[in-house]
Amino acid sequence: MDVPVTELTLATAGAALRRGDFTSRSLTEAMLERIAELQPKLNCYISVEPDRALEMAEGADREMVSGRWRGPLHGVPLAHKDAFDRKGRVTSVGTSMFVEPAAVTATAVRRLDEAGAVNLGALHMDELAAHGYGQNRHFGPCMNPWHAGYAIGGSSGGSGVSVVSRTALGALGGDTGGSVRIPAAMCGVTGLKPTLGRISLYGAARRSWSADHPGPLAQTAEDCALMLKAVAGRDAADSITRDVPVPDYAADLPADLKGVRIGIGVGAPFDGVHADVARLHADAVVVLRDLGAETVELETPIAVLANDLQQTLIKPEISMMMSTLLNRGFTDISREVLGTQDEGYLVPATRYLEAKALRAPLLEEHVRDVFGKVDVLFTPALGGPVPTVEEMATPDVAAISARYRADLRVIRFANYLGTPALSVPCGFTRDGLPNGFQLHGPPFGEKRLIDAAHAYQQATAWHARLPPL
Repeated sequence: MDVPVTELTLATAGAALRRGDFTSRSLTEAMLERIAELQPKLNCYISVEPDRALEMAEGADREMVSGRWRGPLHGVPLAHKDAFDRKGRVTSVGTSMFVEPAAVTATAVRRLDEAGAVNLGALHMDELAAHGYGQNRHFGPCMNPWHAGYAIGGSSGGSGVSVVSRTALGALGGDTGGSVRIPAAMCGVTGLKPTLGRISLYGAARRSWSADHPGPLAQTAEDCALMLKAVAGRDAADSITRDVPVPDYAADLPADLKGVRIGIGVGAPFDGVHADVARLHADAVVVLRDLGAETVELETPIAVLANDLQQTLIKPEISMMMSTLLNRGFTDISREVLGTQDEGYLVPATRYLEAKALRAPLLEEHVRDVFGKVDVLFTPALGGPVPTVEEMATPDVAAISARYRADLRVIRFANYLGTPALSVPCGFTRDGLPNGFQLHGPPFGEKRLIDAAHAYQQATAWHARLPPL
């Protein structure tokens, strides 16, 4: 293959495959060679499946030669967080406890198969999707390609690392409280948490059935759009999914933002962001204005309450998940992960039910107060620069909790409200690590986020930067 995989995006690879510039097999072989080269250094895969990948690639080539083109993912090598089942293989969920092969294939994975994508393997994640900085005692740490001493975010950290290292052209992750958007920001890629119910969770490991959102990570907003189109839609096997039409998210992507109103989130919970990160956001807002967007500062009081209620909602659900595992004899769980179980037991049932009951009216109020005034909401993706691994390994629990809170307070309200949020890379802090901002929209408003991010990425090149591997 004449074109280095480092010069391809998901979208450009798909277009080149359709033109016949190279074959899916040659592209997949190149990706597998890059994985073999970088996996010992990065550890972003839990399992690589070269035989299956090459078989899928050859099948894609045969179909395209015969004139059958399944769409822009046809023949493109992707991967998925090891929380999505594939029939016949063990889904680790970031732990070595599970040994039984899955009986089904997750709907999201099956839909990627049906779109003709090639599956390279299953990606690193935090143990049982708990915590979020890429450390895992079962499979070892996943390393940040920009600097090995820094965190990668999580729990979909392997997904972020695989994309930025170009060992996958796109990846599926899952987001309960930032687990797509945080690693996207820390790795320097684009990550989308779609609307709750936009993507099926059937066949995916659940941490919180109220707040889990599967979503894509890729180099560009256009890449995320192509993946979302393939996996979105109603699924009879998942009652949370909604029968809402799935648009062509990658159609008519704009070159500018003329006529678009963007609200810049100010006040709590977005105040107090580290100055080095705020500098990047200010620069990004200038670019958005230069593209023609009208910007206005906007307070979002519902976000503060939603942050608290999200914790009230998910902690008992996490405790129930952990109790189920323990009752089934799955006890090889780290002390740090087990500690999350106790927090849920302390939430009164009345508070949990209140959090569920308030969800719909607060969403309605948030949509009216924010998206009645603007098209898109701009907020931080992280509360500060990427932390070091040493910072997150400190025995000082209070210090770790404070660092978690700095990130989660700008993130988790979207999980409670179920609204779409897109993490977009916007530069590097003074320590040389990437960072990003978020774009938020109303329910099923992913298209407007993708459009705005695409225009921004046409005017910048942060998403195209490669780490020094």
